[in-house]
Amino acid sequence: MAKFIGEYSVKIDDKGRMIFPSAFKSVFAPDERLALVVKKDMFENCLQMYTYQQWEEESNEVRSKLNFFKKEHSNFWREYMRDRAVVEPDEKLGRITIPKKILESIGAEKEMIFVGNDHKIEIWTKELYNKKQMGSEEFVALAQSILG
Repeated sequence: MAKFIGEYSVKIDDKGRMIFPSAFKSVFAPDERLALVVKKDMFENCLQMYTYQQWEEESNEVRSKLNFFKKEHSNFWREYMRDRAVVEPDEKLGRITIPKKILESIGAEKEMIFVGNDHKIEIWTKELYNKKQMGSEEFVALAQSILG
C-alpha cells in the first residue's frame, strides 16, 4: 500500500491541470497504473486523494455498515459518492486534471499544496493550508489528550 509523505506546492495551469508531485509518483511500481480517486473532505475545505485500491477498501468498509433497504442509508450513500473523480497523471509530464466543479468546491485558484497524509493525499489551497497550521502548544495539548 502506498504511503505518502511530504508537502509539495503546485500551480494550476490555464487548462486546470496540475503536476502530480514526482515524490508521490515514485511510491508506485514502474508498471503500476496510477488511478487516483479525488473527493471533497467531509470536515475540511480541502480535497482528499486516494489510490484506487485504498478507495475501494474504504468505500467497501463504509458500504458494509449500510442497509440499503433503509432510506437514510441510501441517501447517505448517494451523498457519500457524489462529486468523486478518478484521475490519472499523464505519462509525459505527470499532469492531472481534476474536474472544475471539484476544484471550485474548495476555492482552488492558482497555487495548491499536495500534502502526504500516509494513506491519502490532501490537496489544499496554499492560503488555507497555511492558516490551518496548529501552534505547537495546541498540537502538544491535542497529542496529550488523544494519546495520553
